[in-house]
Amino acid sequence: MRHGMDGAAEQGAAALAGLPGVGARTLERLARLGVRGLGDLLLHLPLRYEDRTRITPLGRLLPGREALVEGEVTAAVEAGGRRRSLQVEITDGSGVLRLRFFHYRAGLKARLRPGVRVGCYGEVRLGPAGLEMVHPEWRLGGARPEPALTPVYPATEGLPQRTLRALAGEALARAGRAETLPAWLREAYGLYPLPDALARLHRPPPGTDPAALADPADPARRRLAFEELLAHQVSLRLLRAQARRRQAPPLAPGGRLAEAFLAALPFELTAAQRRVAEEIGRDLAAPRPMLRLVQGDVGSGKTVVAALAMLAAAEAGWQAALMAPTELLAEQHRANLARWLEPLGLEVVWLGGRVKGAARRAALARIAAGAPAVVGTHALFQDDVRFARLGLVVVDEQHRFGVHQRLALRGKGEAGALVPHQLIMTATPIPRTLAMTAYADLDLSVIDELPPGRTPVRTVTVPAARRGEVVARLRAACAAGRQAYWVCTLVEASEALQAEAAEATAQTLRRALPEVRVGLVHGRMRGEDKERVMRAFAAGEIQLLVATTVIEVGVDVPNATVMVIDNAERLGLAQLHQLRGRVGRGGGESHCVLLYEPSRLGETGRARLAVLRETCDGFEIARRDLALRGPGELLGTRQSGPLALRVADLVRDGDLVPAVQEAAEALIRRDREAAEALVRRWLGGRMAYAEA
Repeated sequence: MRHGMDGAAEQGAAALAGLPGVGARTLERLARLGVRGLGDLLLHLPLRYEDRTRITPLGRLLPGREALVEGEVTAAVEAGGRRRSLQVEITDGSGVLRLRFFHYRAGLKARLRPGVRVGCYGEVRLGPAGLEMVHPEWRLGGARPEPALTPVYPATEGLPQRTLRALAGEALARAGRAETLPAWLREAYGLYPLPDALARLHRPPPGTDPAALADPADPARRRLAFEELLAHQVSLRLLRAQARRRQAPPLAPGGRLAEAFLAALPFELTAAQRRVAEEIGRDLAAPRPMLRLVQGDVGSGKTVVAALAMLAAAEAGWQAALMAPTELLAEQHRANLARWLEPLGLEVVWLGGRVKGAARRAALARIAAGAPAVVGTHALFQDDVRFARLGLVVVDEQHRFGVHQRLALRGKGEAGALVPHQLIMTATPIPRTLAMTAYADLDLSVIDELPPGRTPVRTVTVPAARRGEVVARLRAACAAGRQAYWVCTLVEASEALQAEAAEATAQTLRRALPEVRVGLVHGRMRGEDKERVMRAFAAGEIQLLVATTVIEVGVDVPNATVMVIDNAERLGLAQLHQLRGRVGRGGGESHCVLLYEPSRLGETGRARLAVLRETCDGFEIARRDLALRGPGELLGTRQSGPLALRVADLVRDGDLVPAVQEAAEALIRRDREAAEALVRRWLGGRMAYAEA
């Protein structure tokens, strides 16, 4: 009974090619929609529905509604004016409706002549002379009601709706009564039968309320959402089990190095940091690989926790590598780790993309010789990087890396039967339902407490026309001995254009504020030049730092109390929150000014800026970000990850996640074959992505 959608997934394009009228060109167009097999066709769900199941009397038409109507033509005249049009009047005895055609061939007037009966479908509008339809679909001889609501599918050029409807109908017929989940699981969770769910969504019976089909409580949509979330959950659990079968070096925590490190710190760890460090310590001590995600809001102290894990590796005689997505963030980690670890006699080796020639050869030699701590960017993935005994991989802001890059670094640690432990860190708080779905293969730790002294940042939104007031505020803050950031944003991906914009802004601010020491940092600068500017800013020698978004993470200057983000409407919530986190790190009151261009501020942009004004809670911001943007963008998985949901929606269907977790565990335990078939059906070739 499982051959229906399974068979479709396995046959792929061959099964599609067997459908009537499907040739190479149609296959290519279907592939653009993500349809590569019959199963994909069944899951290519309508965006909306048209009700052509009944004829509406003309006297009952309402403006703003779509309707199927029929009547007798009483007049057909060509009207001049600014836009020439053919105006056709029809009546059915209960009312009158005008049909208007702006683009028409010469023979249309002759075909729609008085006395002819015509059927039409379209949106009813209130026109100059009463109710009308503009360019309706029409047929001579009257209307022909459909046996079901008419689906409107996501389409692409060259694939009209009639083709998509015919193909979906064929796929439904071939799937028949095939089921994909065991009966015991469907009964346990009250799931609608799959054939009924697909028929209801592709061919809703007459009388079905189209709005009800989009309701998260609709049993058909809920069945498919549950199954899709279940497939993702099962896939990650299977991968986790596979990873856990590997061996990792046991790294005992809390030794001599950790004690010396903690004693030298100028602050006490928060209770949350201690709790997470203990969770990591228990993982590291086990002979199986740690797979742990540490979430912590901006400034919660994740790097200290990572340092403790790296010390455990060093004390056990293994190497630890910390990888960050940008040169600036990686450099900040290198500076912190060098300050903490080198006094303990541990060498910290730096390998960034800009390390070249003799310096690179020297770094590679030290890594190959067993240097205990290595910090770098994507450069750590390169083939000539050889570790002697890699026992721990720490990945910061993991969602910015491609999945294959993370796999490459893990592969560098394989020593015979052993693989390194993995610690993933993110300062992008992830809503619980998203974390439970996207990271089911990882244990989750949350640093949900900020260090003492962190004060909430007051956030205001200011239109670009009031830029002069913002400059005046900066003047006052710098005169009072405080420091500030001015962040330039550009839509363009080009680093050159971003650097140019930042340089122009720095020049403008230097002219406007001649008494203020203005510095500049952007992605086009050499690493050592950036570092020099950042050191000068940290030391107070620079009062106002103009920067691109390279300073989003990793910069810690407690005396900086003002953050101006230019063109804030161009950035996402998570990035705005990260940037705002650069201030509020000292005892003084801090402010974030979101400068925006009203003409570019759409509804979503307005909602985004409102969230920043209302809260500084990273987890609440992440929840709202999920609602605004969806999981793919929030996780950075659009190009490189597994969570590209076709039917389910983590905002709409988040309440399903706890039941889905329970069902995944039961399915793997009771019917491994069905669990694996479910994953193949929904994820297919995307499974490789989930292995990171």
